[in-house]
Amino acid sequence: MAKNFSKVYSAELEGIEAKLIEVETDINVGLHSFNIVGLADKALNEAKERVSSALKNSGIKPPTKENRKITINLAPADIKKTGSQYDLAIAVGYMLATKQIKEFETGDKVFVGELSLEGIIRPINGALNISRLAKKLNFKFLFLPKQNAVEAAVIKGAKIIPVSNLEELINHLEERELIKVQPITEFQPGQNQSFTDISEIKGQESAKRALTVAASGGHHLLMTGPPGAGKTMMAQALISILPPPSLEEAIEITQIYSAAGLLKENNFLNFRPFRSPHHSASPVSIVGGGTNPKPGEISLAHYGILFLDEMPEFRRDLLESLRQPLESGRICVSRSKNTLTFPAKFSLVAAMNPCPCGYFGDSEKECRCSANEVFRYQKKISGPLLDRIDIQIEVPRVKIEDLRNKNRDEKLSEKIKNQVAKARDIQQGRLIKSKIRLNSEMSSKQTDELVDLDATAENFLKNILEKSFVSARGYYRILKISRTIADLEESEKVKANHLAEAFQYRVREKE
Repeated sequence: MAKNFSKVYSAELEGIEAKLIEVETDINVGLHSFNIVGLADKALNEAKERVSSALKNSGIKPPTKENRKITINLAPADIKKTGSQYDLAIAVGYMLATKQIKEFETGDKVFVGELSLEGIIRPINGALNISRLAKKLNFKFLFLPKQNAVEAAVIKGAKIIPVSNLEELINHLEERELIKVQPITEFQPGQNQSFTDISEIKGQESAKRALTVAASGGHHLLMTGPPGAGKTMMAQALISILPPPSLEEAIEITQIYSAAGLLKENNFLNFRPFRSPHHSASPVSIVGGGTNPKPGEISLAHYGILFLDEMPEFRRDLLESLRQPLESGRICVSRSKNTLTFPAKFSLVAAMNPCPCGYFGDSEKECRCSANEVFRYQKKISGPLLDRIDIQIEVPRVKIEDLRNKNRDEKLSEKIKNQVAKARDIQQGRLIKSKIRLNSEMSSKQTDELVDLDATAENFLKNILEKSFVSARGYYRILKISRTIADLEESEKVKANHLAEAFQYRVREKE
C-alpha cells in the first residue's frame, strides 16, 4: 500500500437501500489542491470546507495547511454520491493518510455523519438503512451521530458507536477514551395514531362491518356517499382497529421514513402510518421519485393506510399511477439515469361523492346535476382502477335518530380489534410457507389452492357468476374477500353466506 494512502468505508442511500462506498484518500507531492472525485454532487463537494474547518477546530492540521495534492475517491465511481454523510469518513481517511492518528483496522468499520465547522457531528438520514447494510456485510462497528444511535441500534448485529464530535472520535480511535457501544433498542409495539375511534361513529353498521373486513384482510376500500355521511371519519377510524406492526414491519416502515428524512423526534416508528395527501398533490409526491429519488406517499403508507378523500378530484394520471402498486405492493420509479423500486404495501381507502353536488341518489335532498355531469364525474375514476379496489360500498346519510343517540359502546373498538387480530393470525398461519401475510396479497394460484368452498358455496358462486358480469380479477377479489369473512368467523371452509357478503361489496359489478 502507498505510504500516504488510506481507505475507509461509508455508505450511500439509493432509494431506501444503503450501498457500501469506499472512501480512498491519496496525498501526493505538488501544489495544494483538494479534490473529491467519484460522481459527487454539490453538497458533497462542499465537504472540503466543512472537513477542513472541523479538523482545524479539533486540533488537527487541516488540508488547507498542507502544500500537497489531496485526492478523495469515492468508489464505485459509477454510483452518484449525494448528501453530507461522507464528511466523517473523509476526515478519518485524511487523518490516516497524513499519519495524524495512529493506524487502526479500517476493514471492519463504517463511518457516516455530517461535520459542523467546529467539529460537531450532525445527524443524517437513513441511519437504520445503513445499520442494516453493516449487519448484512458483517461489519463490526458503525460510527454515526449520537442522535441517530437509538434508531440504528434496532438492528441486532453491528455495534453502534454514537459519536458527538470529531475530538471524541479521535480519542476513541487512538484508544485514549473509548466510547460506550449503544445498547440494543428493544422493540415495543406502539398504538396506531388515530384521529377517531370506531365507537364514535353513529349508525352506519354495514359500513363498520366493511371496515372490519377491510382491516382483517388488508383489502382496498372505496366509500361513496353524500357529503357529511361520515366517510372521512370512518377512514380515520380504520387505522385504530389495525393491530400494531411486527418488528420486521416496523423496521421497513422506519427505513422508508429515515430515507425520506421524516423521522424527526421519532427514533423508531412502532405504529402503522396513516397518510392523507391533498388532491392537489403532484404525481411525484404520491408515487416517489425526483432528482434524488425519494419515497412518495404510497411508500410512506407502507403497512398502513393511504386515504384519498374526494378521489375524483385527484389528477387522472396520478390515479392511474396507483394501478401497479395496488397489484404488486411496490412501485418501480424509472428515470433516465437509474431505476429504483420502493415498497408500497398499503391499504387504499378512498372516499367520493356520487356526483359534483354530492346528492345523486339521496333519498332526502334532490340532486342538481345533469345526467351528463354525473356520468363525467363518475368516469374520472377508470374501470381498471375500480376493478382493483376490493370493497366498494355506499355510505348513506346518517339518520337523525342515530345522531341523537348518545349511547356509545365503549367496548366496540376493543371487540373489533380482537376480531381483526384473530383473523390476521389465522391468515398468517395459513400463509406461513409464502412470503405474504394477508388474504389480499394472495396470487390467483394461491387463491385457487387456499380458498376452499363447501358444496353450497360452489353452487352459489356458479349462479352469481352466470347472472352478473364479473371480470377475472373481480372473481378472485370476491374469493379473497369471502376467505377473509370466513376467517373472521373462524370457519375453515368458505360458505355461501360468506360469498354473498363478499359479492355485495362489489356493488359496481352488480349494476
